[in-house]
Amino acid sequence: MRDIVDGLTAWRAAGVGYAVATVVRTWRSAPRQPGAAMAVSAHGEVLGSVSGGCVEGAVYELCLETIETGRARTQTYGVSDDDAFDIGLTCGGTIEVLVQPDVATTEPDEVLAAIRDGRPVATASVEDAQLVLWPDRVAGSLGDPDLDRAAAQQAAGMLAAGSTGTIRLGRRGERRRDDVRVFVQSYLPPPRMIVFGAIDYAAAVARIGQFLGYHVTVCDARPVFATRKRFPDADDLVVQWPHTYLESTPVDERTVLCVLTHDPKFDVPLLKVALRTPARYVGAMGSRRTHADRLRRLREEGVDPIALARLHSPVGLDLGARTPEETAVAIAAEIIAEAWGGSGRPLTDLDTPIHHP
Repeated sequence: MRDIVDGLTAWRAAGVGYAVATVVRTWRSAPRQPGAAMAVSAHGEVLGSVSGGCVEGAVYELCLETIETGRARTQTYGVSDDDAFDIGLTCGGTIEVLVQPDVATTEPDEVLAAIRDGRPVATASVEDAQLVLWPDRVAGSLGDPDLDRAAAQQAAGMLAAGSTGTIRLGRRGERRRDDVRVFVQSYLPPPRMIVFGAIDYAAAVARIGQFLGYHVTVCDARPVFATRKRFPDADDLVVQWPHTYLESTPVDERTVLCVLTHDPKFDVPLLKVALRTPARYVGAMGSRRTHADRLRRLREEGVDPIALARLHSPVGLDLGARTPEETAVAIAAEIIAEAWGGSGRPLTDLDTPIHHP
């Protein structure tokens, strides 16, 4: 949804009706995960995608029907369908799509604004009804106050964890029944990527970090290098000693740390701090000789072997990269593989599922 928020906001400002199709469940090798969204306006414009092109034509028609009727619909597409090849979902997967008209959504302007501004919000939807949860309030109804309370309680936990998925409840909110399937979609602020070292490689990493949806911060102690002209794609520029900044800034389990300084006076104290944080990924640039020297220095500083095992160094996958842009791709590839459990090997050499759970 985050990638179509600006378009939906523009449609609402212009008074244009629309319907949003959201992937709510997938089976096997589905092309996109739950939460992927595609919107169609009453004028026939399209935003986003639910399948990377496989079933967009069929979903487009379903959205137009939904706009006309004002009624939400749920539809499943997959290779088990008689018309699967006509529709085009030939990847071997199955997706379930919930299509809702804008009139079936709760406080849409406030929800879109929260997503756009990076404030936490979650929606809990059945076909024709929706709850919206912020950290401090709940709006809307699923049709029964007991169901609302049960769904809101579970959705609040999912929002805190940043998770998206389906919960099953009884019609009165009973926990051990599955009469009602409620799709919960959580929106948290974008994860952080902090890039240390204001070099040309850092500029390329900042660009690809933005492309991947991170909030990118570039940090360097040297003001002559950490300039907006050199890093136009960074959300934040920080002129401070890297380890000092890292000690004072929030780092959570979604944060990515890229240490590109490859200078012991910067990266050793920085990595001592980085490897104590809960960051999902800590990578450091440098040659194998630099890496060996860095490990020696970190051991001498008392960093234990378990912490050192978290360090991705030399940073990136083996793509044969040479330029800053190619190196940024190699680093991004390793970050993605770390997040989803990918092997980094060519898919043609593997017979495992393409899409990791």
